Amino acid sequence: MGLAIVPHTRWGKIRMIVLASILPLLFLVIWLFTVKMPGPAFTGGLAPLTPEQDLLRASLERHVAVLAREIGVRSDDAYPNVERAAAYIDSVLRSLGYAVVSQEFSAGDRGGGGGGGRTYRNLEATLAGTTRRQEVVVLGAHYDTAEEAHGADDNASGVAGVLELARIFARTPQARTVRFVFFPNEEPPWFATGGMGSRHYAAAARARADKIAAMLSIESIGYYDTQQGSQRYPFPLNLAYPDVGDFIGFVSNLRSRALLHRAFAAFRAHARFPTQGAAAPAWVPGVWWSDHWSFWLEGYPAIMITDTAPYRNPFYHTPADTPDKLDYARTARVVDGLAHVVRALANP
Repeated sequence: MGLAIVPHTRWGKIRMIVLASILPLLFLVIWLFTVKMPGPAFTGGLAPLTPEQDLLRASLERHVAVLAREIGVRSDDAYPNVERAAAYIDSVLRSLGYAVVSQEFSAGDRGGGGGGGRTYRNLEATLAGTTRRQEVVVLGAHYDTAEEAHGADDNASGVAGVLELARIFARTPQARTVRFVFFPNEEPPWFATGGMGSRHYAAAARARADKIAAMLSIESIGYYDTQQGSQRYPFPLNLAYPDVGDFIGFVSNLRSRALLHRAFAAFRAHARFPTQGAAAPAWVPGVWWSDHWSFWLEGYPAIMITDTAPYRNPFYHTPADTPDKLDYARTARVVDGLAHVVRALANP
């Protein structure tokens, strides 16, 4: 009996040594492939807003006030407000000189994929490209909200960001075509169903064989908290990121990692603002939770730009997600940085 135990114990120790050796290597591989991002990280205090950024701040605040205060809840249960939000977005885009294309579709009753229900519409404004106009960069944001939520952060902030990017690029064509697109039905009961506006849009783009080189989902970009412990993550991302919610996040699946790195590098090269990035498997909670997912399903490269929403904002999907909770100065810095990202992606 004693002689039999000795090799068993020895092999158990060997297995433990091997496991202890492999785990650090595994974490290093994960860090290099998933967490490590190009460009130097920003450290230190934020500089005062430039005059242009201050104007941007005021415009962002105005858009959010209209969507989340004047219009308010934009859920499926408040369908007239969904239409009011679409009308507001349409009017802003037309005032900037864009022709607006409305892609109407029907969604079935409470989470079905189509047929016989209400009519919803994606809104698209196009800045035609010059030398590479067949290649397309899509900037998208959903304009609906969760039930009973005013949706200032989720997602009036994203809509405001895309509207301001449309203003910044109005009448200034890039090499690639840039589309500014606004989707309904990202939130329940349509979330992760065929009734999502972005599902209809991405499927139609694939059917036309559109050459979408990049899609950026601008998803909840207005809430920041500089207190320790204000930021949370799903496992295993919680092992690699800071616990202060003062940054903007860039998120992709593994197939869109190259796009994520290009966008991230462009942002860090021009924006003096904290950033974090993750190219993670799509099954990690939160990685696929927005309209970029619809483009992944059609084989297009897509990333999400986000303040991480439920992992930071305590008012997420509640009536307390109101305009007074947002940090418009930080949001302006983010949108200003995203303008540089768009230039980089649209002029490869």
